[in-house]
Amino acid sequence: MPNDRREFMKLAAAGATAVGAAVVSTPAAAQPTEQFKNIKALTFDFYGTCLDVFAATTAPCEQLFPGKGAQLAQIWRAKQLLYLQMRTVMGRYRPFWDVAGDALVFAANSLQLELTDQKKKRLVEAFFFEQPAFPDVKPGLEAMKKKGVKLAVVANGDQKRMEARAKEVEILDLFDEFISVDEVKVYKMHPRAYNLGSEHLQIPNCDIGFVAAHSWDIMGAASAGLTTFWIKRSPIEVPEELGFRATAVVHAMTDIAPQLPG
Repeated sequence: MPNDRREFMKLAAAGATAVGAAVVSTPAAAQPTEQFKNIKALTFDFYGTCLDVFAATTAPCEQLFPGKGAQLAQIWRAKQLLYLQMRTVMGRYRPFWDVAGDALVFAANSLQLELTDQKKKRLVEAFFFEQPAFPDVKPGLEAMKKKGVKLAVVANGDQKRMEARAKEVEILDLFDEFISVDEVKVYKMHPRAYNLGSEHLQIPNCDIGFVAAHSWDIMGAASAGLTTFWIKRSPIEVPEELGFRATAVVHAMTDIAPQLPG
């Protein structure tokens, strides 16, 4: 490994340790600009944070399984996330497209629904190709871009599919890079997945903010040493109890740029 690369990785690791410790004991500060003055880049979750999962899946689930659509969509999504974690722990990586299909089979079976291959294909395609962007995402990203920070997606998902969907919803050009966990064959919340942002952008974790609408994702990023912005889209959602707290809790993507310097 070249000396400069080795030194960068040492710096990244040191930053992760320092920020991780701070996040555990420090709630969101009253002076956000000062707190976030060293942020040079922001990394983002994609599905469920930039794109609205349930807006894409509930309607076709209901169309194919009347009276059961919302329940099917909820179980399916919950099982997707659980399977990602289980496969990471097991060391049995499988592409997200396939994991989504497996989770859908489980969800349908749990509700005693007959899921044909055709119906399965229709619903998995809806998940990956029909998710709209949340209305606050594009203006939020545009405002952050004006602050001069780099913006990158670091997500569970295939890079080309994520980029294709981002292009469809007109946010592709707002990101500097799309980074997939396919590179390392582990899913978030594994720290290796969160470190991809630092490695690609050549910025230590202590100078990177991570944005997600899922508390579990925020916990994983905080543990890896990232400053975290939790978009709490649901007022009734409570944080996971894993020893960390979001550095900042916001209610929309547009709430983040005002807290950044510049």
